[in-house]
Amino acid sequence: MRVNYLGPACLGIDHPALEGYDLSRFRPSCYLVEVSEDAGVGGPLMEGDLLVVDEQKPAQHADLVVVELDGEQRLFSSHRIGGRMRLMPTAGPTESIWARQSDLRGVVVSQARRYGL
Repeated sequence: MRVNYLGPACLGIDHPALEGYDLSRFRPSCYLVEVSEDAGVGGPLMEGDLLVVDEQKPAQHADLVVVELDGEQRLFSSHRIGGRMRLMPTAGPTESIWARQSDLRGVVVSQARRYGL
């Protein structure tokens, strides 16, 4: 699933999903991404959700992680197998990929969603 980079969390980005959200509680290594239309509207992640991603947090088993592939940032679920990491797509094609910690752009540490209009 694609995510769109919005910028560092410390900049106080103006987005409806962040209303009442205290971004100062996150480390300076955090940035924001918005979930693309790939997610649809019927799951734990929906189009328009904002994710806070920490680029310094090491990925563990079952974390949501952001990886850059073919010039796009994509969201995966991480699965540790021994000393290696297998990344499973959160939506779309079901083909997984092998990755190194250095391939990751960060670990999702929070999710914000706008309710209502």
